[in-house]
Amino acid sequence: MRKPSATVDLHTDAFLDDWEDYSPEELLQESIDFMRSNLDAAIYWEMSEIRFIHGKGKGLLKKMVFEELKEYKDNGSIERYYTSYQNEDIVVVVIGI
Repeated sequence: MRKPSATVDLHTDAFLDDWEDYSPEELLQESIDFMRSNLDAAIYWEMSEIRFIHGKGKGLLKKMVFEELKEYKDNGSIERYYTSYQNEDIVVVVIGI
């Protein structure tokens, strides 16, 4: 498993070469899957925190990211998460290992 960057951009054009071929729903799911794989890797590598850029837009990605992070917190995989004080388009995830 590859160690993720400290900050991960969840915009599909940042990690998919053919993002134009996807429907909006598929793009959203790809972003969530990408977030999960990077968060799981951060947990595996015992990183203290990781940041995800969800951006502005219509807020759908942010909403889904926060729903996903709530599940991680509820099952004890992460300590907490919060909107970055420097940039509201970023969520900071404290893994707390």
